[in-house]
Amino acid sequence: MLASGNGNALQVWKKMTKFVVQIPKPMKRPGTPHKERIQLALKTLPGKPGVYQFYDEQGRIIYIGKAKNLKKRVSSYFNREHYDSGKVMVMVKRVADIRHIIVDSELDALLLENNLIKKYQPRYNIMLKDDKTYPWICIKNEPFPRILTTRNLVRDGSKYFGPYASGKMMHALLDLIRHLFQYRTCRLNLSPENISAGKFKVCLEYHLGNCLGPCEGLQSPEDYQETMDQIEEIIKGNLVEVKAKLKARMKTYAEAYEFEKAQAVKQRIELLEHYQGKSTVVNMSVTNVDVFSVISDEDYGYVNFMKVINGAVVQSHTLEVRKKLDETDAELLEMAMVELRQRFQSEAVESVVPFKPSIPVPGVRITIPQRGDKKKLLELSERNAKYYRLEKLKQKELVDPERHTRRILKKMQDDLHLPAPPAYIECFDNSNTQGTYPVAAMVVFRDARPSKKDYRHFNIKTVEGPDDFASMEEVVTRRYKRLQADGQLLPDLVVVDGGKGQLSAAVEALQSLGLRGKVPIIGIAKRLEEIYFPGDTIPIYIDKKSETLKVIQHLRDEAHRFGITHHRKRREKGSLKSQLSEIKGIGPQTEQILLNTFKSVAGIKRASEEELKKVVGKAKTRILKDFFKD
Repeated sequence: MLASGNGNALQVWKKMTKFVVQIPKPMKRPGTPHKERIQLALKTLPGKPGVYQFYDEQGRIIYIGKAKNLKKRVSSYFNREHYDSGKVMVMVKRVADIRHIIVDSELDALLLENNLIKKYQPRYNIMLKDDKTYPWICIKNEPFPRILTTRNLVRDGSKYFGPYASGKMMHALLDLIRHLFQYRTCRLNLSPENISAGKFKVCLEYHLGNCLGPCEGLQSPEDYQETMDQIEEIIKGNLVEVKAKLKARMKTYAEAYEFEKAQAVKQRIELLEHYQGKSTVVNMSVTNVDVFSVISDEDYGYVNFMKVINGAVVQSHTLEVRKKLDETDAELLEMAMVELRQRFQSEAVESVVPFKPSIPVPGVRITIPQRGDKKKLLELSERNAKYYRLEKLKQKELVDPERHTRRILKKMQDDLHLPAPPAYIECFDNSNTQGTYPVAAMVVFRDARPSKKDYRHFNIKTVEGPDDFASMEEVVTRRYKRLQADGQLLPDLVVVDGGKGQLSAAVEALQSLGLRGKVPIIGIAKRLEEIYFPGDTIPIYIDKKSETLKVIQHLRDEAHRFGITHHRKRREKGSLKSQLSEIKGIGPQTEQILLNTFKSVAGIKRASEEELKKVVGKAKTRILKDFFKD
């Protein structure tokens, strides 16, 4: 909650804004191919810090970036054969011209880049989103200043504090200030001339004790300004200084035997202490610190900012960042730190962050805590970012419950190059113990969620020994032969748990049924989470944060769990049968009857003679009792 300041970074930013109107439009050069124009631009780029702009054929800025070395950074886009991101490749293909602005330092480049992005909003730059205009507390620039709330900042010399993500928090602070101090709320023009001319009379607020009557000259400008200074300190979170001044005043009143005034000041101190006690306090030694944390998914990043003064968290705000070119968390944090420091006009001398930004901010100490109070603050900030993300997702789902599912399925279709969104997926996994008790499991996902009623187990029938490839071929053949015979719908995607071998076996099964090319199929290898496609020996690697990979991993893990559970039960049942088969006089049919009745060998041991006689008769009961006795 800091007032407008003159910090180094903010001053540099203000100095940089003059460049905004000086960006040249791309020159039209009829007959000059884009490649020649770009190569010419690359040759003339300086090896200095600056900001570069990519233009398309229509002369629109499509991307703005910063660089420590303009020549190296910009050239790296055009001197490579492969791109880590398809989005970057598409953006580079659209570049028709390049322009640049040279600045003094990398920090200046970052500040100017942020300013230009906000002004031009290029298509391929990350967007710092705000769904609404947040409220501010304003102390007007006028004689005997008023305190107002506003959502519009007017550059008339007034002081603005905020913005506040929560209007409730802002009004709670104003209520505290109103209880602590006496100041005017009227809209009168209290110029010295109007006051001396006696144009005004005190109102009801004066008689209620909420105002000291500056309109009639009953309060001096100096005394009123002292009140405003203390209010500013409270808004900034500097409660310690205000409490010290109030205690000194209380002592002065007490020494002068003005006990009623001393009591009134004491009540103000108690109000302040109560308000401070409701704040999140970590350690009084943590003073004037900004805390930044970042979390992200495939499409958005969320950067949380917390202001800590005298050990209390006095402000928290989360910025939502729309990713455009698969930006890293470091890039998101770097851009958001600049934006948030400007927006909240921060003059903090220390920033607590999860990792070190590539660009140092003059006058600001970067701390990456490993333990202690600052580490707890960083974890608190991360929790706020995660909570904000969850709230956003919930809001979107409430507005359109199917939106989240449609987005995931569309993303899977794009990532896996499928003809349609995979609303219906089946996944297969084999399980055996050195070739014994071979089983397979199939799980079904509908709309990216498990459909457990459709899960199926398979006991391998035709394969001898530990042959995963042959087992996979048998199971896939049996499954889709049955679907064809019953006239049921085929899945939109088949996932095989395994690499090239298991995938090839499944493809042969589909080939034998005439389904090759009709049912999309992929394999996922466990070691590096490679995704294999039929006929392609080179796998693809999907982003670890991608929802596509998360759904496939969930499928694979669910099939593995389901298969292992069935395999364990079959193995245990087999071991029980082998134990009973050692008893002479107890045949396979009797074994099955006993297990069905008593569930386990332990249950058979615990059974009484009468219970056993009812199931297998007197003679076999005696055989069982003698065997277990021995």
